Amino acid sequence: MKQPLSGLRVADFTHVVAGPLATHMLRLLGAEVIKVESPAGDPLRNYSLVPEERGMAPAFVGINAGKKSVVLDLKSPEDASTARALIKSADVVVENFRPGVLERLGFGFEAAKALRPGIVYCSVSGFGQTGPLRDHPAIDQIIQSLSGLMNLSGLEEDGPIRIGIPIVDTFSGMMAALAILSALLQRERFGGEGQFVDVAMLDTTMLMMMAVVNPYLINGTPFVRTGNRGFSRAPTADTFPTADGRITIGAVQENQVRRLFGALGRADLSSDPRYSDRDARMAHEDELQAELTVAFRTRPAAEWGPILAEAGVPAGEVLDFHDPISRGWIEDRDLILTIPYGQESAQILNAGFRFGYAGPGMSEPAPRLGEHTGTI
Repeated sequence: MKQPLSGLRVADFTHVVAGPLATHMLRLLGAEVIKVESPAGDPLRNYSLVPEERGMAPAFVGINAGKKSVVLDLKSPEDASTARALIKSADVVVENFRPGVLERLGFGFEAAKALRPGIVYCSVSGFGQTGPLRDHPAIDQIIQSLSGLMNLSGLEEDGPIRIGIPIVDTFSGMMAALAILSALLQRERFGGEGQFVDVAMLDTTMLMMMAVVNPYLINGTPFVRTGNRGFSRAPTADTFPTADGRITIGAVQENQVRRLFGALGRADLSSDPRYSDRDARMAHEDELQAELTVAFRTRPAAEWGPILAEAGVPAGEVLDFHDPISRGWIEDRDLILTIPYGQESAQILNAGFRFGYAGPGMSEPAPRLGEHTGTI
């Protein structure tokens, strides 16, 4: 069986992260992705502090592998004609220019639909194609700021904290891929019409924060910053220092709390009226956390993890992002792909989900700038 998007062609007019990540997901599922770049190339090609990597920076390679690169100056009549021919041959167009830019150049949705009536056309932007902020420029960090995301982490006395990865770009790209797949399914099931998909980074970030936005919408519930305390705010769902390192626990159900106390050698805490149920524990959270801290200090985090897992308590030592890879936890999860990289090979991440067969994946390299201009 072939991959689900085999035979599908995507005309990719995107750059940097959000848009290219959306088309990357389509490529992992088997689509042919033609990446249209300006003569200067996607700026992400040069996002590296190592001069030798610029042009094929790891950040670029990781979300553009398997694509074909075509260099076109869309203001040039000849190149514009080539772009129109590409759109006419495509099933999907994805772009992440400022709203109105491609339309002014003659490559907006209506123009694309005239060339290919069944086209699925996805525009990714900071604030969407409508609304008062439509024309404002935006990058990941700006949306983190304007959305309130930077005020969700840390403690109440802390200043705003940027999440350390381009999480807005990443989530927006994933939502764009989902929206495109939904529009393709709609087209297949209900008559073959084209569809315009409008993805705004601010919208997707509000969705990403639904755990705090929905309660506010429903009854005005305010959000309180609780640092490493879990969303349940239970004092038994937090991060604690140990004899070596730190461990995060998530005992939120009554049976988990009892198991936690037993695993720590403090089964007596279950019969203490201060900790007998959730309300009592919340009323005496400082005392309980002091007791737990003393217990956790008796062993290193690496020992507590297996002990608590055996007891049925959600727990995990605080690690670096590369530890799940080096410890072999994801070896059989189809999460790592090997692709050519220069004269050698490199590993990149796959889609993050598995099929029983013919699932996401590829083995082709990221393209050099304009590598496929002639052939396409």
